[in-house]
Amino acid sequence: MALTAAIIVPTRGRTEYLRVALASIVPQAAARGAEVLVVLDGPDEPSRTVALAGGARVLQHEAPRGLNAARNTGIDATGADLLVFVDDDVEVRPGWLDALVGAAEELGEEYGVFTGPIHARFEDHPLRLCGREGPPVTALDLGRADTDADHAWGANMTLRRSALARAGRFDEARELYGDEQEWQARLRAAGGRMRYVAAAALDHRRAGDDARLPALARAAHRRGQASRRFDVFKGTAPSLGTELRTLAGCLAHGPRFRCANGPVMAAHSLGRLRAALGPAGRRSPSAGAAPGRPGYDDFLSGASGTVGGRRGRLRRAGDAAMDAREALSGRRRRLSRAAAAHPPRRRVLVVGIDRPGVPGLMAQARAELVRSRHHVEVHTAIAGERGKFENLNALLGAHPPQGYDWLVVIDDDVALPAGFLDRFLHAAESVGLRLAQPAHRLHSHAAWDVTRRRPGVTVRETSFVEIGPVTAFHRDTFATLLPFPELRMGWGLDAHWAAVARDHGWPIGVVDATPVGHTLRPAADAYPREAAAAEARAFLAGRPYVRRDEVRTLAVHR
Repeated sequence: MALTAAIIVPTRGRTEYLRVALASIVPQAAARGAEVLVVLDGPDEPSRTVALAGGARVLQHEAPRGLNAARNTGIDATGADLLVFVDDDVEVRPGWLDALVGAAEELGEEYGVFTGPIHARFEDHPLRLCGREGPPVTALDLGRADTDADHAWGANMTLRRSALARAGRFDEARELYGDEQEWQARLRAAGGRMRYVAAAALDHRRAGDDARLPALARAAHRRGQASRRFDVFKGTAPSLGTELRTLAGCLAHGPRFRCANGPVMAAHSLGRLRAALGPAGRRSPSAGAAPGRPGYDDFLSGASGTVGGRRGRLRRAGDAAMDAREALSGRRRRLSRAAAAHPPRRRVLVVGIDRPGVPGLMAQARAELVRSRHHVEVHTAIAGERGKFENLNALLGAHPPQGYDWLVVIDDDVALPAGFLDRFLHAAESVGLRLAQPAHRLHSHAAWDVTRRRPGVTVRETSFVEIGPVTAFHRDTFATLLPFPELRMGWGLDAHWAAVARDHGWPIGVVDATPVGHTLRPAADAYPREAAAAEARAFLAGRPYVRRDEVRTLAVHR
């Protein structure tokens, strides 16, 4: 079936770029019967005049609201099946629109985003580049053949309308860097895919003084600041030391290779450092406000805990060394023998939410849990429109925990070690824990440092236990902690549990002897962090909770 298309061009104050873009876009749109919408992000009569003369329909914000707001305005103004977004500084190549529409008609609905080559083009002023790094403007080249893509830059990004039903609208709180990336992360989490269409090419232009090195460096500096803030938002911001090492490499690149990209990359790196040293540069606004105190969410760790790259490789090596030490010491064998002899067998209810369409480990976790010597029942539900804890309450309604000794809540992206449950429960019960979690391996996404494994330790009593990826509740806690509050994401709930445990005198803690791996997906990969933090602020207002500076190890048992 033929798909309808609308080309949406957000712009403000760049009439000459817009004129060139429309001259290349409008003929292709007319040939396919597609409409062209220019969205003015604020009053801009010169751009309105250019857009109308170029054959576009004009939409206008009363005041500047940002790129994603302009995208949403374009979405609302058309009923087209395909929403074709381009920047105002592009010139599309012949066959561009036909290639995008053709790919969308050929491929299934799971492909929600289409993109194509973005070629950097510098006009009026020569720019010597060594080719070792990408150009100093957004570019994309995945080859001469169509292929799946991990991302699509906004300069050349086409969406199916149906993808909006999966991922929602663009987040208007996102600034210029990371604007489309945050939306695409939501689409991928919902099972959507992206396709690179080799014939859908366009040029990303810099002309006049914009093509001079000082202007390119200034733009890179702004992008660097925004990119650091977006990394903080995602929870993946590197350390200041890493940022400084990157800056040193950029400063050396220019003179070493006689490359104009060196000063531009250095400006980008300086922008990141400037943002890192600013008030929001070290942690996300959602990673640090006590209820009613914006900017400082003290129920969160203040760190992302996400591991990857060189640090991830070092952490994997650390895990291997600790595993070897445990094997040589015989600690694991002794704990396994003690757990096997530990009477009596417990009744354990395990509940979890499985998300279809994304990689998961629930099947492997179920198989490991039912191998236990204990009497184990595992019940899972498929994630739907409801949040995690709403779904868990529904499961507990269908499978009441009364009569069980332990309730274990498990996420669908956690790797359990062999013999996990027997050793975990034995260690927890040996010190009387009433709320427990296994430690994270060193190579594991873990925001709270207190939850990472410690060498030579069996179990630690702590002042805090997380809401996931694995949390165990002793029967003594059921009457107080169940059912769970009707929260979607559950942030802040663990901080409240810790305060309740303290008030009741329940020991809680982390079992280091059974470390788990949480590496498939970092926290909050499927929902907006700020929404989770806002939910937590509302929930904790008026409730006791353990604050970040109160989270610590209280006792160590070897």
